[in-house]
Amino acid sequence: MLLKVNLAVKGLGRFLVRGKHLSCSASIISRGLVCAQHGHTGVYDVIISGGGMVGSAMACSLGMDPNLEGKRILLLEAGHKKVMDRVPDAYSTRVSSISPGSATLLSGIGAWDHISKMRCKPYKKMQVWDACSDALIIFDKENLQDEMAYIVENDIVVAAITKQLDSLTDNVEVKYRTKVVKYTWPTPPQASDIVPWVQVTLANGETLHTKLLIGADGPNSMVRRELGIPTVKWNYDQSAVVAVLHLSEPTENNVAWQRFLPTGPIAMLPLSDTESSLVWSTSHQHAEELLQLDQESFVDAINSAFWSNENQSELIETAGTMFRSVLSAIIPSAGSPRQLPPSVAGIVPKTRVMFPLGMGHASEYIRHRVALIGDAAHRVHPLAGQGANLGFGDVACLTQLLSQAAFNGKDLGSLQHLLHYETERQRHNLPMMATIDLMKRLYSTNVAPVVLLRTFGLQATNMLPMLKEQIVEYASK
Repeated sequence: MLLKVNLAVKGLGRFLVRGKHLSCSASIISRGLVCAQHGHTGVYDVIISGGGMVGSAMACSLGMDPNLEGKRILLLEAGHKKVMDRVPDAYSTRVSSISPGSATLLSGIGAWDHISKMRCKPYKKMQVWDACSDALIIFDKENLQDEMAYIVENDIVVAAITKQLDSLTDNVEVKYRTKVVKYTWPTPPQASDIVPWVQVTLANGETLHTKLLIGADGPNSMVRRELGIPTVKWNYDQSAVVAVLHLSEPTENNVAWQRFLPTGPIAMLPLSDTESSLVWSTSHQHAEELLQLDQESFVDAINSAFWSNENQSELIETAGTMFRSVLSAIIPSAGSPRQLPPSVAGIVPKTRVMFPLGMGHASEYIRHRVALIGDAAHRVHPLAGQGANLGFGDVACLTQLLSQAAFNGKDLGSLQHLLHYETERQRHNLPMMATIDLMKRLYSTNVAPVVLLRTFGLQATNMLPMLKEQIVEYASK
């Protein structure tokens, strides 16, 4: 309720501010036309600051929209141009779980075919279980006909989008190895001596202007920081250890496995019939220790984390068994059979790395002529694999609203439609982020009453197919 009140107050304030901007719209437009007539080639309709998967997808999505044909779009990418003519010999540790909704977006911008031809691994089930009890939940698509998601290396996604961007040179420009040193925000409409666009100053001294700046510059967003947008954020005092694993024997490997340990979740995501990707969230100290282990000891630690029952108690096990028996009597045909995860035989050399975990959410996604997308607007714990998907959802939503604005002849940087973007995405992102954070905190303890509560919750959810379908459907968007 408090969140809704805050959003309502914020929306009212923006409505009043918007009125002031609209009252001077004729002045703004006329000065923009004068700027264009005087040959200011550094004026763009949209500048996306920050590349990566989400920023590149934003540029490609806007560049391919028929209603935005003729608009000047610029992508500022700090890194090198990523070209990938063949499948890399080794798997990368940086992978994402791409939902069907995100796959649809990537397909719409022409990147998914290239991704599919390069390398991606679909999975049809996800088994989640508790290390402190025998409770579990299995998510799957009905009759296993459809994929729940796809594990794809981030580099492959970026390379596929980059390939598409190369075909959009008529209206999309990309500047690689580019660093922004300053943003200058639009001055009040009364200041007739300055064109009211966002000004972007690059490290090479070049100055650009844009009617809409899209910040896609990650969790430490310079766009968000210089706008002064408050951000609710905290560190989890955890790090994620990632690695590429060799399985003990070939398997169909179409299940994503995740087990909640008292120190944090450990997940094994399928890459191929013989390899999987590890994401082990744990304390900073334990993560450092895992990095220092020799390969054999590290493999033993992984197998123990997935198979050991040392954290279980007889009391919890007995209570869980009784509760499951009652549920089975009430819903005899519900529930999914437990499967055993594959054992790990080794790791790919030089793939063990760690990175700190945290959560953050910008209180506002937009300002006049500015919008935030991806990690610049929200950062989540990797336990649900939703980070990239939330960003791609931002791209799809903002593209749709900007397309409609262009079709109606509206100013792309106007708060009028940007406010719709913020409202729609926060309604989706906030519940997802709250759920992920709650799960992380709920499973970060082995206190008996809490363990018993979550045991009952997991078992009840696993026995209700309709509820599980709704959860999968929501996460698939």
